[in-house]
Amino acid sequence: MSNHLKNLKLKIWRQDGPNTSGRFEDYIIDEISDEASFLEMLDVLNERLISDNKLPVVFDHDCREGICGTCSLMINGQAHGPERRTATCQLHMRKFKSGDEIVIEPWRASAFPIIKDLMVDRSAFDRIIESGGFITAPTGGAPDANLIPIPKPVADAAMDSAECIGCGACVAACPNGAANLFTAAKINHLNVLPQGQAERYKRVEAMVETMDEYFGSCTNHGECEAACPKEISIDVIALMNKDYRKSKVKNRKELSRG
Repeated sequence: MSNHLKNLKLKIWRQDGPNTSGRFEDYIIDEISDEASFLEMLDVLNERLISDNKLPVVFDHDCREGICGTCSLMINGQAHGPERRTATCQLHMRKFKSGDEIVIEPWRASAFPIIKDLMVDRSAFDRIIESGGFITAPTGGAPDANLIPIPKPVADAAMDSAECIGCGACVAACPNGAANLFTAAKINHLNVLPQGQAERYKRVEAMVETMDEYFGSCTNHGECEAACPKEISIDVIALMNKDYRKSKVKNRKELSRG
């Protein structure tokens, strides 16, 4: 396959800090390979800016393998860009034509304040995870692998939810800035497993109510599922809502017994 080179116009959001106003700046970048990833293209831009004694564009990245979820960018108005089931780091420049203008922005959500340029603070996700607490697990020697039998459909459902990489695309794509898909995936991962049953209803109540402190309400637009690079189904939101309703009864009974 021939390695085509592209010339592109980039319109990138620049913002010096969380308490300053931002603006779009235009950049021309030429001779970018089809085989370059989107982040590699930004690396090339930053190398050129640094060589010109200009400040590079700040953006989040880590694994660059679609695993860590830090490469969070809005590209032409789409979370992670135009390719489905793909994080920004897995998006390649072959998806664009030479001469295209590409608009690059950070996640736009009040719960994700901008730190600088394209980097946002997603610590609100950490607060949700922290509120979920722990699961009860026996300590001591390593248990046998088949000590707790888990049916394959249950294991598959847990693994489907565990695919969530916490990137925040669901929040960025949602017109309400809701985090229901993220929260539901994290809850469902444990709630369907036998190991997660002891704290099941305390966990769901705490995580949902922490989520509500930071994020908007879900109104079933479905944009979250479409934007998710792991294509997590919005079915998990229905399961979370069901468990949350049960938790309000079960946890109240627990308190009355105590």
